[in-house]
Amino acid sequence: MAALRCPLCGRPLRAAGSSLRCPDRHSFDRARQGYVNLLPGGADAATADTAPMVAARESFLAAGHYAPLTAAVAHAAARAAPPGALVLDAGAGTGHYLAAVLDALPGAGGLALDLSKYALRRAARAHPAITAAVWDLWRPLPVADGAAGLVLNVFAPRNPAEFRRVLAPGGALLVVTPTADHLAELVEAVGTLTVDADKDARLERALAGHFAPAGRTGHRHRAVLGADDVERLVRMGPTAHHLGADELRERISRLESHGPGFAVTVSCTLSLYRPA
Repeated sequence: MAALRCPLCGRPLRAAGSSLRCPDRHSFDRARQGYVNLLPGGADAATADTAPMVAARESFLAAGHYAPLTAAVAHAAARAAPPGALVLDAGAGTGHYLAAVLDALPGAGGLALDLSKYALRRAARAHPAITAAVWDLWRPLPVADGAAGLVLNVFAPRNPAEFRRVLAPGGALLVVTPTADHLAELVEAVGTLTVDADKDARLERALAGHFAPAGRTGHRHRAVLGADDVERLVRMGPTAHHLGADELRERISRLESHGPGFAVTVSCTLSLYRPA
């Protein structure tokens, strides 16, 4: 909470009953679900994850299909972050990865930023040390300079200049991106969107000047999914915006005709960076 700054004037925010207020008396109410919305009125949240997308993601992740990846993220974060650090999860979603990181970093605090209030309702309850705030990552972050020991960015948009500003001098940025093999089996079988093979190179170009590479680790495991799992997996990602419900169910029914389980590849790159 101490790291938060008023998005209108930049001054510190403090708890005042069920609200957050700055010395200039700008006030932001906390929802009963535990998160606070810091976005100014009129801000566009049209691209935020919807309630059905978030529900699908929470159910899918709770089933443990990404558990090896979650463990790898927590392990990498625990090695990179200073003791007692503030972990800022930029694009936190339901707080699934942030909660695992905080479990691996006793004494650390977590700040979950995401554009979706539906996701942050869950993030606020994912771990006792998480503070959750609605925010657009493309805007200047409502966080004090040098406040974070670790910025976590898992399958989410990146704002390199702002990530660099909020990181402490000895801090680190941990970015998790899918490889071209990630869920490739679903591209042909269901019609999910493909991953750009140049994604890692584009990441390096985007961060250049703000961060220096400090290590890269590949993660890969296989997950066997039932029909409901496949539907949740598709529904929780960007393909949900392009594929109708009836068409998706028809394609999944074809998968079921080949057997009770469908194996997919989970393939990601964990890239660590230090401030340049």
